[in-house]
Amino acid sequence: MIYLDYQATTPLAPEAREAMLRWLGGEGDSFANPSSTHKGGRAAAAAIEVARDQVAALLPKGGRTFFTSGATEALNWALLRGAEAMPGGVAGLSVEHAASLQCLERLNATILPVDSEGLALPPDDASIPEGGIVATMLVNNEVGTIQPVADFAAAAHARNSLLLCDAVQGYGRVAIPDSADLIAISAHKIHGPKGIGALWIKDGVDLPPLMFGGAQEQGMRSGTVSPALCAGFGTAAALAAERFDKDAEHVDRLWSLALDMLPEWTINGAANPRYHGNLNVRREGVNGLRLMSDARNVAFSLGSACGSGSGKVSHVLRAMGVSEADARASIRLGWGRYTSEQDLREGLAAIRDAARLQGVN
Repeated sequence: MIYLDYQATTPLAPEAREAMLRWLGGEGDSFANPSSTHKGGRAAAAAIEVARDQVAALLPKGGRTFFTSGATEALNWALLRGAEAMPGGVAGLSVEHAASLQCLERLNATILPVDSEGLALPPDDASIPEGGIVATMLVNNEVGTIQPVADFAAAAHARNSLLLCDAVQGYGRVAIPDSADLIAISAHKIHGPKGIGALWIKDGVDLPPLMFGGAQEQGMRSGTVSPALCAGFGTAAALAAERFDKDAEHVDRLWSLALDMLPEWTINGAANPRYHGNLNVRREGVNGLRLMSDARNVAFSLGSACGSGSGKVSHVLRAMGVSEADARASIRLGWGRYTSEQDLREGLAAIRDAARLQGVN
């Protein structure tokens, strides 16, 4: 299988896997509970703190990083608990991930529009709550557009509100504005393990705890923390920092190659500012769902993995004004560190061949 679905998840880095094995209980007391005060527990706790520092190195200074089960939990924590602490109202972009969007809907939030390129319209004072929360993702998971987070942070702060940034698709890939107050991230989007993410909380922001029952995660999220998952996340973050420029150059080369091979396809979303590891394209006459079946040896998607089984068209494309027919003719291709040029060439050739079976030349 040729894997071109990096927005859904990324391959686990060999270095991250190796870091995790030490804490899976294979030898000695490496299975110890990090809350225990004996030698094994202290060693496990120390490993978690090393990982925390590695993860935090890619985040702004002046904040605390709390491990969670993933970005979905982090976003729910920030929005649902945050709305209790900041009751002035909530606003968020129409193209947010479902993890944010469904929270926004539950909170009767103001939904902020985007233009036809998938970029947020300039913030308007009338739509920014006073003493509330504004949710603005950094990189859109379906079309890759980079949102003006700093502009929304300034607008939110002018009205004494907090800015929540879903940085899942941008963490380790693009710079994260230091003006955010809350940042959600996930390990498995940067070649780390599934089942762990983090919420970064700026110093001075008073967010209520997520869960009660113990003193774990500085009293903010009770429950035994997994040293193995933390170690994998930390190692993946350290690799992302080390390879930041090299990975970006590789992704840009693949982007250029893909554009050369798909000249008849229309790009959904702005080509810039955009993370170039995400290419969402459409072609008139193509049935995206059938294309996935006919090119079954290539892993790509129709949009968010969280909504792919619903049968509904992408809410992101619809928010951009793309027609339902064009949305159903759209596919999302994603690549990254472990995608070779040969893999991409073969994968795109298979997709073009599958399109020809539908009568599209």
